[in-house]
Amino acid sequence: MAVTIETILAAFEEMGLRSTRPRRLLAERLAALAASSTDFSTDELWHDLKLLDPRLGRATVYRTVEVLLKEGLLDRVEFGDGTHRYRVCGGTHHHHVTCTRCHRVIEVETCLPGEVFAAIALKTNFALEGHSLELFGCCADCRNE
Repeated sequence: MAVTIETILAAFEEMGLRSTRPRRLLAERLAALAASSTDFSTDELWHDLKLLDPRLGRATVYRTVEVLLKEGLLDRVEFGDGTHRYRVCGGTHHHHVTCTRCHRVIEVETCLPGEVFAAIALKTNFALEGHSLELFGCCADCRNE
């Protein structure tokens, strides 16, 4: 699913958040990031948006990122060094492969077979509700340097 300005604004509306200039600016910037498959930090997003609206508060951006993360419109991508960034992915089930050197992120739709999750649930006596698969490695560009 392609994430557009309208998708993000509709998510705000469904959450009962009123339409404001800061939310519109956030939706526009996030849609642009989605179109270019660019990941970002919350601080980078805030600095970008402050160029458009110097009064935009950091807390507004951080709260909005958390809300969109919970709604599944953003993914938090963890790196092997403990840092993280965000991507606008659109809610379809997928995972990420990240480069441990340059932090390049690739989305992959590959997942573990259902039998693996069933075996884990049986062995641990957990009723699994979801999963996150983090894959790290060194991309071809970094290996060739």
